Amino acid sequence: MKSINTLTKYILIFMLLGIGIGFIINQSFEPKTQQSWSDNITLLTDIFLNLIKMVIAPLIFCTLTSGIMKLKDISAIRNIGGRAISWFIVASVLSIFIGLIMVVLIKPGSGMNLISTNVQSLNIDTNSLSFRSFISHMIPTSIVGAMASNQILQIVIFSLFFGIAGASIPQQQNEQLVSLLEAISNTMLKVTNIVMLFAPFAIFASISAIIATQGLNVLLNYTQFIFGFYTTILITSLILIGLGYIFIKQQVVTLVSMLKDPILIAFSTTSSEAAYPKTLEQLIKFGCSKNLASFVLPLGYSFNLVGSMCYCSFSAMFIAQAYNISLSNSEIFTLMLTLMLASKGIAGVPRSALVVLAATLPNFHIPASGILLLMGIDHILDMGRSAINVLGNGITTAVISHNIEGLPNQDLDLDDPLLEGTKMNG
Repeated sequence: MKSINTLTKYILIFMLLGIGIGFIINQSFEPKTQQSWSDNITLLTDIFLNLIKMVIAPLIFCTLTSGIMKLKDISAIRNIGGRAISWFIVASVLSIFIGLIMVVLIKPGSGMNLISTNVQSLNIDTNSLSFRSFISHMIPTSIVGAMASNQILQIVIFSLFFGIAGASIPQQQNEQLVSLLEAISNTMLKVTNIVMLFAPFAIFASISAIIATQGLNVLLNYTQFIFGFYTTILITSLILIGLGYIFIKQQVVTLVSMLKDPILIAFSTTSSEAAYPKTLEQLIKFGCSKNLASFVLPLGYSFNLVGSMCYCSFSAMFIAQAYNISLSNSEIFTLMLTLMLASKGIAGVPRSALVVLAATLPNFHIPASGILLLMGIDHILDMGRSAINVLGNGITTAVISHNIEGLPNQDLDLDDPLLEGTKMNG
């Protein structure tokens, strides 16, 4: 616990240092120098994110595959996956409508009275957002290519096939392969601990770069929108914690405390992917089965992006307000449903939330050019989106693990009767 507190302390210190240095550079130097600082210092962030990315693919493959091979039961996988998807749907509906309610109450776009402009300058590719492309994207043409580009959903699909096939081979070979995969995953977690030592420097670079080029005005000019969005994120987080309390009681407080490091990493680097290895490690320490956590967490990263859904509903209605566009209750409901469904197909798509908005808004006669209003502060907003994604996936995994297994720190047995039904423990 001491090491966790130390890492948190240094992350916070370097975040504040980044804000201070970035502000000094913004106030003391010309824009050319500011941009030069940003371009060069973000090398530290790039190095950190690349180090994390080199761990993610082998970690997901080894942990998920070995977990499935231990289960040896398709019904168990179906049971766990069914519970996970059910939770994802509930979390999606909640986050979408919390965003809607908050933007209607706060009305951050009212009074802007904007006129629609050409959207060609958005430079956002929405072709990837279709049912056909999503299904096609799920299936990897090469597992090497999927791992090289960190396509989490594709790695999950391949791992499912590999794990199910591995579960059917002779027991001795099964045990040997599982032992090898677990050794590799444990090594990857050790590598993660080493990489985390670099996190404070990467966080300093990321924060100082954005403040140096945009200054604190990036916060002041959009105060109402940023305040409203982060209030939405906070309320959604509290509701998720409340749902977690229903299932795991006071342990949810311990869980949130243990997740503070990956949440801070996701917040400051704007990458929930960067927090994946640490999140998995903390969930296992909390008491989740390594097998189950290795299965549910990657699914969450593909389908349980609660922060992105909050953002989509909040931003869509903000743009409608800015252009004085009134929507009927049925149109709002359809818009929210469309955003929720569209968000399920954005795994691996760059600037995914913006892509969803750009593809969805024109269908409701809302100018997609309104997205230009958000691009200047997207980095600030992405910090909150990434952080709550980590929290949401952590709580989801813990609840499902508790719901199925009942007891902490127990890997799933080959013929675990708890997998056939629900057993609550406390």
